[in-house]
Amino acid sequence: MMTIPVGDVRNVATLALQKASVPMEHVIEQLDLLMEAELRGVPSHGLLRLSRIIRRVRNGVADAKTSGSHTWRAEAFLEVDGERGLGPVVANSALKVLMERAKKTGIAVAGIRNSNHLGMLGWYAERVATSGFTIIALSTSEALVHPWGARKAMLGTNPIAVGIPTGGLPFMMDAATSVVSMGEIHDHANRNEPIPPHWALDAQGNPTTDAKEARKGSIAPFGQAKGYALGIAFELLVSSLAGAAIGREVSGTLDDTSVCNKGDVFIVIDGPHRDLQAYLQEIRSMDPADGFSEVLIPGERGRACRERRIAEGVPMAEELWTEMQILAGLKNAA
Repeated sequence: MMTIPVGDVRNVATLALQKASVPMEHVIEQLDLLMEAELRGVPSHGLLRLSRIIRRVRNGVADAKTSGSHTWRAEAFLEVDGERGLGPVVANSALKVLMERAKKTGIAVAGIRNSNHLGMLGWYAERVATSGFTIIALSTSEALVHPWGARKAMLGTNPIAVGIPTGGLPFMMDAATSVVSMGEIHDHANRNEPIPPHWALDAQGNPTTDAKEARKGSIAPFGQAKGYALGIAFELLVSSLAGAAIGREVSGTLDDTSVCNKGDVFIVIDGPHRDLQAYLQEIRSMDPADGFSEVLIPGERGRACRERRIAEGVPMAEELWTEMQILAGLKNAA
């Protein structure tokens, strides 16, 4: 692993996206998302995905120039055709419209289809909550998770993020309904590191600690039957509201040749907000249990990591850094 200054990472990634003919305003949105994941210690949703995004643009299954089209199906329900646009570009365009509408209606919902991978949902949740709105964000993925009691994948990782204004820093939680994301499995495989035995099954449906074999198999739902129940509920909800593909029909989040047909749902609420800082501080001040040094609020570990990496640099595999420089035209391929 190497440690690269944040400015250098951002500059190289910017050049790589520009070289792929991504408009600068869309470069900023896509890169902010990827950088935030890197800074918060979520490499599975960070620059590991840059080369695939660029290949998708070059292969014509992602359109870097569009931000999607909007149709109001009801006063508070927005239908979004992403027009194959970049995930964060399409999502941010929809969220801007939702926040404006929520000022009038109190709540506004968007169902998004035909858009590319959203990335880290918490990025959107924190931005919206910082603007003074509550948000619930949902997304689906290719079938990567096995139902509880089954041996093959049938569900997406189907994450949820919640952002809530608190009177201080916004509350933000972001979690998949799987034990881990497939991106994290790929990250372990790229680093030739084993995974814990409870994370995944191989292609034959047997438990494995080999990340490369896990890529061919399926991920476990978190919390056993409870995570499975939430995962299937979100799958049905998002597919229904967004008019998107479901289960094994979903494609385009892990390759560079298929049109992405998963769905996204954003629920934005402009309601009366109370000051929640005292309650959160009361939780932080609780005596930690054995094995814990402190009690944290969701999102705080990521914020601390962000501050540290801004000061010290971003840890990155040498192979990934070399690939980024090649994509940026700064180094020749071997």
